[in-house]
Amino acid sequence: MSQLEPREFRVLINIGSYMPIKSADIAYLGRLDSYTVSRAVKSLLSESLVAIEEHPTNKKVKNLVLTDKGVDLYRIVVDQIEARTQELESVLSETERQELLRMLALLESKSESMIANHAITERDLGQAIPADQKEIIRWYRKSSRNQMYPNRS
Repeated sequence: MSQLEPREFRVLINIGSYMPIKSADIAYLGRLDSYTVSRAVKSLLSESLVAIEEHPTNKKVKNLVLTDKGVDLYRIVVDQIEARTQELESVLSETERQELLRMLALLESKSESMIANHAITERDLGQAIPADQKEIIRWYRKSSRNQMYPNRS
């Protein structure tokens, strides 16, 4: 199918799902650091799977979109993911599936909170924290703000 690394597939799926999209938004949505997204985009560009477009209202902002070749690969990947998801979910009733998703969301929220708070504590104690931990703090604050003010972006 392709020689892409998992990070490139993750970025490709985000672009295909939300395009046009900025690299920073991919990092936020995928909980990836900007360096990882940048490397993935560089690889996807070299494979002619993505293209860069100017934002319609802000010339400084660059959006990522899939090329025709990228769309073809995106469809193959999404079809495979959907088939596996359906097979896995076939053992659950709709009520069980909804409950599982609810519980996973609770666990995700709690784990993000714990990781971010640990990073904040380390930083506040004067410890140097790596870039990915700084990103975690930023994501946590952004998502916490969105939960407090759901109509803001």
